[in-house]
Amino acid sequence: MLRSVVTGVGAFLPETVVTNEDLAKIVDTSHDWIVERTGIHRRHRASEDQAVSDLAVEAAKKALAAAGRTPADVDLIIVATTTADLTFPATAAIVQRKLGCPVGIAFDVQAVCSGFVYALTVADGFVARGHSKCCLVIGAETMTRLMDWSDRGTCVLFGDGAGAVILEPGEGEGTVHDRGLLGFALRCDGTKQDLLYVDGGPSTTGTVGKLRMQGNQVFRHAVVNISEAVVSAAKAAGVEVSDIDWFIPHQANQRILAGVANRLGIDEHKVIQTVGEHANTSAASIPLAWAEGVSDGRVKKGDLLLLEAMGGGLTWGACVIRL
Repeated sequence: MLRSVVTGVGAFLPETVVTNEDLAKIVDTSHDWIVERTGIHRRHRASEDQAVSDLAVEAAKKALAAAGRTPADVDLIIVATTTADLTFPATAAIVQRKLGCPVGIAFDVQAVCSGFVYALTVADGFVARGHSKCCLVIGAETMTRLMDWSDRGTCVLFGDGAGAVILEPGEGEGTVHDRGLLGFALRCDGTKQDLLYVDGGPSTTGTVGKLRMQGNQVFRHAVVNISEAVVSAAKAAGVEVSDIDWFIPHQANQRILAGVANRLGIDEHKVIQTVGEHANTSAASIPLAWAEGVSDGRVKKGDLLLLEAMGGGLTWGACVIRL
């Protein structure tokens, strides 16, 4: 059987770093207040002339290089983003042009912070069925563009960045020892929209809007819902959560990471954590953390990875991949 095998991972962060001390100069907060509640120390911020597609392209180049591929090989591009360059065309189409890829399939997936997990499972529908030979899946965000800089409860939480993976078809035997995406679980509960949303859009206000969040409620739903999705994804993959080599969660908040890991019985040393350095980069956070785990030598070929995320919608989901 065909599996969707990850053959390369790449990441890109904008040059500008914004510390907690920097934010304390413009909003009523402090370094200690932010760290105590979120675990965040700093975040990256895109420059005014950097579009989210620019971040995506840089991450894509690194993923292609890691996979030993070139833009000419890419026949499918899926970009998970909430902060698209334009209302249309899709950011994926812009990335295709900027990379110089040939005519192929290109579209965006919008599931906010869960976007990368959603995008991977969508890509699996093409790659594992023989419809794509080289798929580029990107999570890219400029979340700082959605911030209300007078709201200390949200503006301190987010940063910008991009991460990407290359998916290629690989032969498997249909067992848990196969490389590739082994199982997933995706969820959405639209009745919880008011817990995390942006108060603008082209067909309502005609504006971009600002991010609004009921943090305590999001935290409560996150730990319970994510844990359920993780268990379901592991079951679909035919593995136990205890079999996982590395847990790569959406980097939303240190307390959520710890709460989910504790509820699932995952050892802390198995959790890839970058929230302290990157903050919450929405759909980019998982591939950014994944790339860091690969670059520092922790995550290796053959390892069993568990990815999970929760975002506005509310959306959430998890997937199990053998690298």
